[in-house]
Amino acid sequence: MGIKSFQGIRKTVKKEFKAPILVSDYMTTKLITFSPEQSILEVMEKFAKHHISGGPVLDSNGFLVGIISEADCMKQISESRYFNQPILDKSVEKFMTKNVETIPHDISIFDAAGIFAQHNRRRLPVMKNDILVGQISRKDIVVAALKLSGHNWK
Repeated sequence: MGIKSFQGIRKTVKKEFKAPILVSDYMTTKLITFSPEQSILEVMEKFAKHHISGGPVLDSNGFLVGIISEADCMKQISESRYFNQPILDKSVEKFMTKNVETIPHDISIFDAAGIFAQHNRRRLPVMKNDILVGQISRKDIVVAALKLSGHNWK
């Protein structure tokens, strides 16, 4: 006579993989931010010091009012040469992009990749309830895709 199990019928456990696929899982939250009153020279120094190519511009209340990038600084450098002037302490407000495209914190990296594909941006500010909570770059999306490359999505 065989040995009987006294444990009863076992429940089958369905394993689900909960991969992080939201923008908030991969965005940068420790941002170097700028103010509209800062000089373009200060911005270029911060770009070089922190090895970044752009960042959000926040007003005195902490609300996003623009974004400044290396390309915006190129405008200042070009103008200073054209008018035979040194790079002056012109403010960020003059050169920043004011109509900033943003994305919500709770969209998937796949949707964010589509937004990057449609718009020629290197980085996008991430918002939650109209408050800046982070920034995601094209590189962040590529890294996320590499981490998730071994999974099948249904």
